[in-house]
Amino acid sequence: MPKTKLVYIWSLRNAAADKAGQHIAYKGGTRYMKSPLEYLAEALDETALGDAYSLEGVIHDDDEGSPLDREKLKDYGFAYRPDRQWFYPPELCVQGRRLNDLLCPIPSTYRRLPLNAPERPAGKSDFEARLLDRLFELEAELVVLDGLLVILDELVRPGSPFHRRIVNIHPGITRIDSPYERRGAYATLDALHGVHGRKVINWDTMETRAVPVVNMTGASFHYVDNGIDSGEVILDVLNTGIDPQDSILELRWNNFNNSLFPALHQGLAHLAKA
Repeated sequence: MPKTKLVYIWSLRNAAADKAGQHIAYKGGTRYMKSPLEYLAEALDETALGDAYSLEGVIHDDDEGSPLDREKLKDYGFAYRPDRQWFYPPELCVQGRRLNDLLCPIPSTYRRLPLNAPERPAGKSDFEARLLDRLFELEAELVVLDGLLVILDELVRPGSPFHRRIVNIHPGITRIDSPYERRGAYATLDALHGVHGRKVINWDTMETRAVPVVNMTGASFHYVDNGIDSGEVILDVLNTGIDPQDSILELRWNNFNNSLFPALHQGLAHLAKA
């Protein structure tokens, strides 16, 4: 059977915040922070996922003309250089191709504009149009988002060529009726507060309220809609215990390895069967 053509979209600045490709402090020692992309590349080469999917491209939206993005990526840059740390081993290959050769920047330049700028909606629309053109060029059949720090709109609307063909892997349970629900960019920090019986109700002021202790977290693999981690869940994994003494990176490492990587793998396998 022909393989499903897969395209991966992420924000390098999000991977930089995770210290992807680096050894992080972990309980008095160190552990290597593998990114979901590195995990996927290995899985496509080493497991049956590679019989179902071919990775055609890796898109990132980071904007080299943005001072904020340059600051967030100062340790990595926007492309691999031998004198810098990179997000995964630079020689890493997937299905016979160097992963670095699959990288393609499509910068979300509209983010330079103030939130209330009248030109911002048109800039967002242009960004999504450039994404769509690239997905067509790559003949993408399924798109996986990982830490993409923009909310898609036109690409995921009913009637779009990619409606229900874009999925996201999220480091938290996204089912709204779950006691373990952790949506949004602060999912891991939210889980750390939860193990102490606190819930942040204002991320600007960090105001909290008392809630029952929740000592587990997980990951969801879900379709992408116009909301924040609100799309239909395909599969989730709840398999990460939280130590009250965890740092955010320690919990992030645990959740990637115990819940997020399994959810990504199992979710893609489920879609392949479907």
